[in-house]
Order: sequence, then C-alpha cells, then structure tokens
Amino acid sequence: EVQLVESGGGLVQPGGSLRLSCAASGFMFSSYGMSWVRQAPGKGLEWVSGINGAGSTIYAASVKGRFTISRDNAKNTLYLQMNSLKPEDSAVYYCARHPGWWVTTTPPPRDYWGQGTQVTVSS
Repeated sequence: EVQLVESGGGLVQPGGSLRLSCAASGFMFSSYGMSWVRQAPGKGLEWVSGINGAGSTIYAASVKGRFTISRDNAKNTLYLQMNSLKPEDSAVYYCARHPGWWVTTTPPPRDYWGQGTQVTVSS
C-alpha cells in the first residue's frame, strides 16, 4: 500500500523558516517524480515544486529562490525547505507522487497524496 505522510508544519513568523518532510512507503520511491502542492483556505490547489527520479528540480515562480525541494532515496523521504516565509505561503501542504519518474508543473492525480500538513505564517 502506497503511503505518504507529511510532517514539519506549524506556526512561524514572517521571514522565518520551516522544513517539511514526507515519508514514503509501499513503492520504489527513487523511481517516481514527487511534488509539493499547497492549498490555502478558500483557494484552489497550487503546485509548488517538483523533483524527478533523477533529482532535477522545478519551482513555481511564487517560491523560486525561497524554497528548496530535495529527496533522500535511501530514507524514502521528500523534503521542502522553506525560507523567507510570507503570510501568503500559509496553506496546507501536500506531498504527491507522479505516475512515473517525471514531474509536471501541475498537481499529479490525487491517487497518491499525503494527508497534508498545515503551515501558518503570521506574526
């Protein structure tokens, strides 16, 4: 059974940092592209960042230069380092598996998503 479990969310002041983690199990983690997707209250899904099976990364313009996606295939874990956080970054953050090794700049099908972790940026 595919499982994706996010952790690391919380409340942080503007300008602060958080590191999200996503523990994966039930599939060959290194063979799949992975993305982070977020949803703010009352808004639609926003794709944030992706990393393919080879480790190449892509970012949404809204987070480029502030967020860093990475993966540790030995630990079956996906990460999102978030720096210089802004109130508009507040959202539930989901990790999601793509159907293959590639990633796209749109959210993958909801077949394999985690339950999400809340990030709140507020003073």
